[in-house]
Amino acid sequence: MEQIFYHVVTERPMKLNQEIIFDEKHHSGVYERVYNLEKKVNDIYTNPDKYFNTEFEHHTKVALRELALEEVRIKKYPNYPSRLSSLYVSKTLEEAKNWYEYFMSLGRPTFQIVKISVNGNIFTGDACNCFDGTINKDENLKQAEIYWEARDNIKGKTPIYETIVSGKIKIIEIIEENSL
Repeated sequence: MEQIFYHVVTERPMKLNQEIIFDEKHHSGVYERVYNLEKKVNDIYTNPDKYFNTEFEHHTKVALRELALEEVRIKKYPNYPSRLSSLYVSKTLEEAKNWYEYFMSLGRPTFQIVKISVNGNIFTGDACNCFDGTINKDENLKQAEIYWEARDNIKGKTPIYETIVSGKIKIIEIIEENSL
């Protein structure tokens, strides 16, 4: 069933009627960054004493988290889109505009807000349930479970909902463009 969402374009501009496919064979840029660190993640889990009290750089923490999230998703929630093969979208234009302004304030290259149609898998979770990966695989898997269960966050924060979609995606309107 086709659904409509909004997407803030930050990697490279999109074109009207452009089609994108995210599935087991078509991945996002995060996929490559995460799987490039898979060997290091396995070494961390195999030799945790070697990494005790190590402050990991951002991409290593992300790889520890995303690999745990993907393991739990595959085992327990295979119909949910993979965070490594999906597009992050907003349900409303207002929500997309908030993300657009946020990305601009960070100095992140932000090109457009586009309206998209999606025919595929959809998941909405609380971004507050994302976590920094640690040397403890069991803890990472436990945190991943909380994320995929779409529980209210235990931090007591106002939820920050993130919707991810996979499948066939089509750009049906360019709402706003940054003229950088």
